[in-house]
Amino acid sequence: MSDLILRNDTEASVTRLVLNSDRNLNALSDGMLAELSVQLDEIAADTTVKAVILAGAGRVFCAGHDLKEMTAKRTAVDGGKAGFIDLFQRCSAVMQQITTLPQPVIAEVHNIATAAGCQLVATCDLAIAAEGTRFGVNGVNIGLFCSTPMVALTRNIPRKQAFELLTTGEFLDADQAVSLGLINRVVPAEDLQNATMELAEKIAGKLPSAVKIGKEAFYKQLEMPLSEAYDYTGQVITENMMLRDTEAMIETFINRKK
Repeated sequence: MSDLILRNDTEASVTRLVLNSDRNLNALSDGMLAELSVQLDEIAADTTVKAVILAGAGRVFCAGHDLKEMTAKRTAVDGGKAGFIDLFQRCSAVMQQITTLPQPVIAEVHNIATAAGCQLVATCDLAIAAEGTRFGVNGVNIGLFCSTPMVALTRNIPRKQAFELLTTGEFLDADQAVSLGLINRVVPAEDLQNATMELAEKIAGKLPSAVKIGKEAFYKQLEMPLSEAYDYTGQVITENMMLRDTEAMIETFINRKK
């Protein structure tokens, strides 16, 4: 196994980012967040990458933040307050990098995704999980309400179910996660990597400029009132229609139908 805490395994037009720090259960440590930010910036600028898979090596997908590292920040003069603010701001920035990334991001989840790890799943555009995977925002069990993970979670699942998870610290199983809309589907563990790659390659086969335009519009229109969303997406789809590649593909489709 590589010594890198974040591996980049690129195959053709699909990049597979692998959280590779099993010693702390792939925690979103200071180092992991820094590596993710750098890699996401590089991917955003790489037009050869059409889709991204985010996976975890070892025992779990991601168990959230590194509590030992966080506790060490308390030795600072301010008791760690500045360090905590910095950590959560950088984590939030990485989550937003995923949302604004031109390429769709698929979470490949196994065993456990808790706290900020669950936030990571909720932030990704798509998610496939292995059978037996559990999801939780269970910081409340140690006296820490998962306030930042709550942002992504409440944009994925109904509010009452989200609030119950946040206040009880209980887990969702994979089937419950599908039914609530947190993930797209569940597959046998041995099929997980193939299933995510199959989905990534299907997306990678589409016109990248159209997918990029569509992903950006998808998130923007969600925050708009209905009439404003229609006005905005009308402009977006017009921009899409003006692309030369779109024009060519539509012509090909019409001629094939003829």
